Amino acid sequence: MKKLIIGTRGSDLALWQANYTKDKLAEIGVEAELKIIKTQGDKILNLRLDKLEGKGFFTKELEEELLSGSIDIAVHSHKDLPTTHPAGLTIAAVSEREDASELLLILKDCVDVTQKLSLKTGAQVGTSSNRRKAQLLALRTDLNIEDLRGNVNTRIQKLRDENYDAILLAKAGVNRLNLDLSEFHMEVIDTTELIPAPAQGVLAIQIRENDHELYDVLQGIHDADTAEEIGVERKVLNLFEGGCHMPLGCYCKKENGKYEVWTSKALTADDFPNRLFFRVDSLEGLAEKIVAKYDKDRKLPARVFISREIGEHNYFRRALETNHIEIEGRSLIRTFPIVNVLDPFYLKHINWIFFSSRNGVEYFFKLKPVLPKHVKFGVVGRGSEDALRKHGHKADYVGESGDITEVAEDFAVLVRNQTVLFPRAQDSLLSIQKSLAEDTKVIDLPIYETVIEENIDHTYADVLIFTSPSNVEAYFADNLLDPGQKVIAIGNSTGKKFEEMGVEYVLPYSPDEIGLAEAVFGIDIK
Repeated sequence: MKKLIIGTRGSDLALWQANYTKDKLAEIGVEAELKIIKTQGDKILNLRLDKLEGKGFFTKELEEELLSGSIDIAVHSHKDLPTTHPAGLTIAAVSEREDASELLLILKDCVDVTQKLSLKTGAQVGTSSNRRKAQLLALRTDLNIEDLRGNVNTRIQKLRDENYDAILLAKAGVNRLNLDLSEFHMEVIDTTELIPAPAQGVLAIQIRENDHELYDVLQGIHDADTAEEIGVERKVLNLFEGGCHMPLGCYCKKENGKYEVWTSKALTADDFPNRLFFRVDSLEGLAEKIVAKYDKDRKLPARVFISREIGEHNYFRRALETNHIEIEGRSLIRTFPIVNVLDPFYLKHINWIFFSSRNGVEYFFKLKPVLPKHVKFGVVGRGSEDALRKHGHKADYVGESGDITEVAEDFAVLVRNQTVLFPRAQDSLLSIQKSLAEDTKVIDLPIYETVIEENIDHTYADVLIFTSPSNVEAYFADNLLDPGQKVIAIGNSTGKKFEEMGVEYVLPYSPDEIGLAEAVFGIDIK
């Protein structure tokens, strides 16, 4: 085959992407050279991205050169591409997906680890993305989001110059450029917490539609699994008729033979986004199902019961109130400390402390522990992580999934040959402890007990959320489910209670406010 010409923008990241493609082609015996092309998005730097005319302002000129025959291949960040291709062009191949997480870079004097995302109150955060703005403000209403333009290095320099307290970037781009960012505090925001743009972290290799020989050659560097996953993300974007400026996140990954898909969509960058999670065996028809859930005429629950108190500014409360759903929050249990003084023995020679609940965090720190200097913290999920932050500590391990078995397996690998302290409830099921290897030393510390309330009032809510097995026992000691009432269970052990009762339930992906909001929004009421 003749030597190919790869068209690319001139930024460091675009050149990395083009050279990566060139190297991949070399691996299959195909020679290529680069041609740098300026795009509208590179030339106009004084307007917000959503104010630019039309779509494809980072791709249009590349596509024109491709159609004219002056280049053979255009390499794009897939997330920058419009959902419909110009006539005569096609995506012949996609790369393996780089980490699709977001990276928050924070000036070190603007860090506050006691707060979510480690950002000080009222911090000024730079991003040009409506999707990021909507989701950031949902997590932290106090933040000030300011427009940020330029390539990756330009954006980082603007942070260095203290034009912002922090900036938000795609982790994929930072990874690819291998930048030294040690001068900043770095906070990785997982894809399940801030949902990325459709096809984020993936390269698209575009060619002329009639270049069949080149299409066949490019199958040698095509990642079919990635193409399948981003296919549903891009289809959701297409069905919403959205472009780069739509406040839409969609992320799909295959895990243990099933597809897991997260979606976040807001009306505008200033509105609270509705989130959705699906776990399915097949992607067929899934994009249509996702879009249907966002139909403004769809019937949502009118009232939701949850077996714990919900604060006024809580994410879950705001998510439900956005959809005019009433919340009935009341705990059906009480907790009491069973340890008032902490024996220093428990803290000697420990490497890790693991918390499986917010209560565990609160009761442990009430004991005013004097911690070893290099101790690390593990938590079961983001709710426990937030509780830990309030005491000035950042978790070194956060369980990503609501499946306690998966969390236990992940944590077990991390703590082999080490000593782990478990402050816990007296009636804990010890799920994490039982999964640890024999060469991991466990120090067990029951510090509080749970007492079930009596004579619990019945609820007529459409959806009932139970936060623990004890709350299930408390409610169903005196009550039954009404016909049509739906149940959400936080955690496997709570779910098992409903399995024993023969009751169907929904298990959120993550056992926190975001996971609960996703679960409620996904429930259909007849």
